Amino acid sequence: MAMGNKYGAHRVIEPKGLLPQAAQKIDNTMEIYDNEILIDVSALNIDSASFRQLWTASEQNEDRLKEMILGIVDERGKMQNPVTGSGGMLMGSIAKIGSALQDRKDIKVGDRIASLVSLSLTPLHIEEILAVHPETDRVDIRGQAILFESGIYAKLPDDMPEALALAALDVAGAPAQTANIVKSGDSVLILGAGGKSGMLCGYEAMKRVGPCGNVVGMSRNNRYERILLDNHFVHKYFVADAANPVEVLEKALECNDGKEYDVAINVVNIHGTEMSTILPVRDGGLVYFFSMATSFTRAALGAEGIGKDVTMIIGNGYTRNHAEFTLQVLRESKALREIFEKSYL
Repeated sequence: MAMGNKYGAHRVIEPKGLLPQAAQKIDNTMEIYDNEILIDVSALNIDSASFRQLWTASEQNEDRLKEMILGIVDERGKMQNPVTGSGGMLMGSIAKIGSALQDRKDIKVGDRIASLVSLSLTPLHIEEILAVHPETDRVDIRGQAILFESGIYAKLPDDMPEALALAALDVAGAPAQTANIVKSGDSVLILGAGGKSGMLCGYEAMKRVGPCGNVVGMSRNNRYERILLDNHFVHKYFVADAANPVEVLEKALECNDGKEYDVAINVVNIHGTEMSTILPVRDGGLVYFFSMATSFTRAALGAEGIGKDVTMIIGNGYTRNHAEFTLQVLRESKALREIFEKSYL
């Protein structure tokens, strides 16, 4: 077989000239090029914003959801929600390594891995959807997928169940980036603090801010309040509608002695939360949008409209060494691991 483009451009069917993520349709023929890796896929972890949209559109009917997923993959050659534009990640076993990649020492045929690139750019063929897990955004399948030469992945660890590792790796960029941006003494607001990425970010932020900092979590109900406070993932917690920026601003300031925040982290899975994230942050502060429901237009024009000079980071899901970093968080925090095991196993 011939060599393909390092970034997968050879798989693009339409429009030509684009890379796979932006393309409407890609070639999901499972005969690999010399610089590709073939994976036997056992599970898809659908992006939270995407799964929420599909689950709602299917009227929470599993058979209808299966039809929608199969229809997307059949039409696009990949699992990319046409509404959200996002995908997710996969878990499986390496079935074949292209001849040009045989010198890689970190993997071999049979190894269990999780992809760390989005399903929105990954050639995918689904033979059968075996089960749907709405509570964890996971879909068990029988199928195959292809990783390009540039594609990143993580070998699944031996010291924890695969489903647990998959749940953490799905959002690995969030806690790793939190560690990079939060400093000692910072005040930090986390929108969507009760989800898996929110808890990981809260845990990491609490480590970084030290005794003089303040970490405040927010969710749409009080379901997570005791979990977050009792396990010291946040200092304070409040309930608000993330799509209501005035409500979020008022309650957030109350939890920070009336002062604006140094850092705000958005890990919610609904649209329209950009201004709720930007408003509570001081001039010169930092806003981190990890949510795939984020609109760059709403964020940029919204900040301009209120005269906020803030640095905004769009989380791309990847931060150097983020996979091992996040797995290590689960190893060092007994509380987090127990919560994840209860929720995702």
